[in-house]
Amino acid sequence: MKTTLWATLTANGNYAQSSPDNPPKKEALEDFAAQAKAAGNFIVGRKTFQEMSDPSRVSQEEMVNTEGPFAGIDIVVLSKNIENIPGVTVVKSPQEAISYLSQKGHLTALIGGGGDIHNSFLEQGLVDEVIFNVAPVLEGKGLNLLIDKDNYRFKAVRLLDCKPLGSDVVQLRYAIDR
Repeated sequence: MKTTLWATLTANGNYAQSSPDNPPKKEALEDFAAQAKAAGNFIVGRKTFQEMSDPSRVSQEEMVNTEGPFAGIDIVVLSKNIENIPGVTVVKSPQEAISYLSQKGHLTALIGGGGDIHNSFLEQGLVDEVIFNVAPVLEGKGLNLLIDKDNYRFKAVRLLDCKPLGSDVVQLRYAIDR
């Protein structure tokens, strides 16, 4: 199964932290929805899922029902603490998420969020492709995406595509050889 990690970075390379003062760009969110529809699924962490289903944005029920933005999409939430969330599949590990989606017949898994989730897939060498949306903002102390949090090592990537999404957001797509 091909796995694609989708993330937004700041212009100075941090993992972008959205907040009311720094909301995600509409173009990046629209791209995520398009990528999720193309894959037929996405994997997120519990905190990211809760933020996505914040009632000020969209209710959890609307998100997974037949009329929500992710209707018909398999949503997999990675959580070690929560056993059940109505309308989604909850798993405890990246391998379990990939196995579940593979058993459902998906050829691609979209890893959509949470720095911890992204880093766990990267550290375990489970990512074939990364999509970075570079947001037009500089951020102070931030989080990083890491292939190994304990060692200083490199992993070569190959540029597949580069395109503007609008509102000064640039999307970079890289292949990672596993």
